[in-house]
Amino acid sequence: MHSSASASPPPSFWLIPLLGALVAFAPLSIDMYLSAFPQLARDFPALPGVAQYSLAMYLVGMSVGQIFYGPFSDRCGRKLPLYVGLGVYVAGSIGCALATSPAMLLACRFLQAAGGCAGVVIPMAMVRDLFDHQSSARTLSRLMLVMGVAPILAPWIGSHVLAAWGWRAIFWVLACYGLLALGAVRFTLPESLPAERRRISSLAGSARAYWHMLSERRFMGYALAAGFSTAGMFAYIAASPTVLIEHYGLSPQVYTWVFGANACGLIGASQLNHRLLARLTPDRILAISLSLMCAMGLCLLAAGVSGLAALPALLVSLFGFVGLLGFISPNTGAGAMAAHGAQAGSASALLGTIRFGISFFAGTAVGAFSDGSALTMGIVIAVCGSAALLSYQLLAKPAPR
Repeated sequence: MHSSASASPPPSFWLIPLLGALVAFAPLSIDMYLSAFPQLARDFPALPGVAQYSLAMYLVGMSVGQIFYGPFSDRCGRKLPLYVGLGVYVAGSIGCALATSPAMLLACRFLQAAGGCAGVVIPMAMVRDLFDHQSSARTLSRLMLVMGVAPILAPWIGSHVLAAWGWRAIFWVLACYGLLALGAVRFTLPESLPAERRRISSLAGSARAYWHMLSERRFMGYALAAGFSTAGMFAYIAASPTVLIEHYGLSPQVYTWVFGANACGLIGASQLNHRLLARLTPDRILAISLSLMCAMGLCLLAAGVSGLAALPALLVSLFGFVGLLGFISPNTGAGAMAAHGAQAGSASALLGTIRFGISFFAGTAVGAFSDGSALTMGIVIAVCGSAALLSYQLLAKPAPR
């Protein structure tokens, strides 16, 4: 542990599972209702594409909302912002379940994201409170084991809830998850930022802190690498149902297995990353994994150009691209946070805003330019993989000694 964390309580047995459950709010809230898109379209015919708009609105809420929680948690500790965020998330989920119009659905989806993003910001800040750079990367790998189960279980749970009770029940399930998380935070999660380490800053001070990070070369290198690599995954999430089911003819059941296999690849890579960090630095792992991700993106582009005959190459490349996030996400997060222990909440918030902001544009590009084939998905993912590698190499990679 670094010296600034000396006043923090020692990590408890429940810390990693609970923080992982909080980080899982994002994939659960996105993946659980993917199978409900056709029903949403039938129930709200006044707005064509309402399901896609609701997904985009969630990404906007995730991107914008995080800016608020960073300074809030640096000033008031980590638990109070979680109480607020989880309460807002529950209210937004109930609003989605009760929505009577497209406008109400989109507004409540934004509210749900604006609350749920506290589960993205605060866990990363707590890890930085308690651990140094190398240990943070290893701990974030453990978090990915817990939250990586969400993309596997969420579509399965969502499809069964949908079949039994309809799409509104999915949001009732998410509201219950939020309430359970709120109770766990209240009675199980320790406060990692004691009062003597909290920062009192004005709105102008918070803006200056964000500007300083935006102008810091290494922070932006790690943040952009994280953002573009995550954006590639969101492009895959947005495009793969159409590409694999409608263009390549996979059944929905086979698609679920493909989706789950890719999530398993991510989990496996994150646990291998935890072991590799005992012998290699986070930056060494990043240099290799980002290069491989760039290569996977280019392979996806080639498969998209090749057409229907390239399905095996497409599936292998998708598995590789998504799996490599298990190496990239924890190491970029730890690298971006390393120099900002005193403002861990703000640094985590800005990192999350950049990640989800870039992901929003990638998902929008896939939807706007897609013709149903794999080509648009391949182009967007290849651009994201290449941009992630260039961001790291040009801005964040340490100079050779």
